[in-house]
Amino acid sequence: MADITTYRTCPRSGLQFEANAEKLMLANAVVAVVFLLIGGILAIGVVLTRWPSVHWLQADDFYMVLTAHGIDMLIFWIIFFEVAVLYFCSSTLLRCRLATPKVAWLAFALMLIGAVTNNIAVFQGSSSVMMTSYVPMMATPAFYLGLILFAVGALIACFVFFGTLVVAKRDKTYQGSVPLVTFGAITAAIIAVFTIASGAIILIPTFLMSIGIIKEVDALVYRTIWWAFGHSSQQINVSAHIAIWYAAAAIAFGAKPMSERVSRGAFLLYILFLQLASAHHLLADPGLSTGWKVVNTSYFMYFAVLASMIHGLTIPGAIEVAQRAKGYNNGLFEWLRKAPWGNPTFSGVLIALIGFGFLGGISGVMMGTEQLNMIIHNTIYVPGHFHATVVIGTTLSFMALTYFLIPVLFKREMINPGLARLQPYLFGLSMYFFVLVMMGAGTLGVPRRHWDMSFSGAAMAYEWPGAAYLMMGLVGIAGIAAIVGGAIYIYITVGSLLWGKRLDDGAFSAKPTPFPLTPASTALHGTGSAGFAAPGTFVLALVFLTAFVLYYFINWKYLSQVWGLS
Repeated sequence: MADITTYRTCPRSGLQFEANAEKLMLANAVVAVVFLLIGGILAIGVVLTRWPSVHWLQADDFYMVLTAHGIDMLIFWIIFFEVAVLYFCSSTLLRCRLATPKVAWLAFALMLIGAVTNNIAVFQGSSSVMMTSYVPMMATPAFYLGLILFAVGALIACFVFFGTLVVAKRDKTYQGSVPLVTFGAITAAIIAVFTIASGAIILIPTFLMSIGIIKEVDALVYRTIWWAFGHSSQQINVSAHIAIWYAAAAIAFGAKPMSERVSRGAFLLYILFLQLASAHHLLADPGLSTGWKVVNTSYFMYFAVLASMIHGLTIPGAIEVAQRAKGYNNGLFEWLRKAPWGNPTFSGVLIALIGFGFLGGISGVMMGTEQLNMIIHNTIYVPGHFHATVVIGTTLSFMALTYFLIPVLFKREMINPGLARLQPYLFGLSMYFFVLVMMGAGTLGVPRRHWDMSFSGAAMAYEWPGAAYLMMGLVGIAGIAAIVGGAIYIYITVGSLLWGKRLDDGAFSAKPTPFPLTPASTALHGTGSAGFAAPGTFVLALVFLTAFVLYYFINWKYLSQVWGLS
């Protein structure tokens, strides 16, 4: 017989949380924030070493810190949080019990043990192989074992998510299609299965090589399969944070998608084509054919680019439609001026959306062009690009969702709401500047994989133009500002859990009950087909397209300046 406290109805949002799912969401989200804290502390060492006038860490320490920073931020922080999002999008949004909660706890334990094992291996100092861990350069066996255990746990969590969808379908807890936010989570989980399987295919033989069972792993095979894991990890993030964008539009505005079919079709394009972008990390590799590179990074990848552009149009478009329905109809942009800019859930998502599109999206397509890739391959431009996607796009979106979850899931009143309103602006705009100057330095050729851009003491030292040193100094300043923004987020999150006023839990029941008709719960579960009634969004889309075309052809101009060398 079901326990009387199985389901809790949140009095603030109308959402219902099944007890096992709620505990697992809390556990995964808390551990995610812990790894964000560790990665943020490590970021101080990375930024202050990249800053030429400071140049804090020595080479050995720098590469160790950079390895741990990359893995903790790109893998552990993000995937722990994404697992919490998967459970929310299945059990909570579909009003059903979590499938196999004991197996879900096993997944959590494997992920945690794997993450801790990997960190210990790195901090012991013998596994400073960077996130890519290219063979034949080898880390200790514990480094690879930790990643494998984490990947197995994450894969199990994905199957628990799929099992929960089956439970909801069998118990008929929803009518018609799953909500769009859940559909986005399904997209993320499908891509995650492909991603984690790719990691297992190459990390298991590399682990066996580290303990002496296998003599060698082909370097080209490793790079090709590893990037199906390394880059596709970001594609999980893209699907997850876009699902969060749709959720935030519903939460802040009661906005429904402009067209469910178009948005779902865009998610489907992600499943079919997004992972192919992995090839743009291999464009300078001589072992792969030009035809393979061009097909993967151009013709097929552009279908995924189309999907992102659709989401970039439909999400602000849905917000505009909802705002105009409330009477904000003066001019093209009154709906945007009158948006709740003091709500960190909204401001964080909009800053993430704009930064992801203009900085991450445009630079990603440019990098995916084989000829243009040669300009910036292995320069500091590359981490500039992925900080635009992973940090501005994904991390800031997760931060924005947290501000909604603190009272709803954690049942605490948020401490220092004034500081919370400021945090997305400080973190997001600092990262904008950080990414722009890093890309600028990369365009001048500053390397990404050497700890000392001046190559001091080298027999053939290279003197960079003054602008390169200036930009890397600005990278340091902007990076410290962004770290302060991240520290504020952790202070608000952890402080709210420890010292925030305890809020009413809400009503408990033995089975799901109908949702209270709040604007957020109605929009999260409803469908929409508003047609195109968002002229302001259309103008913004034209601005984006103009920036896209101009930047693309500016880089062809840069490339044309070296043609005379041939």
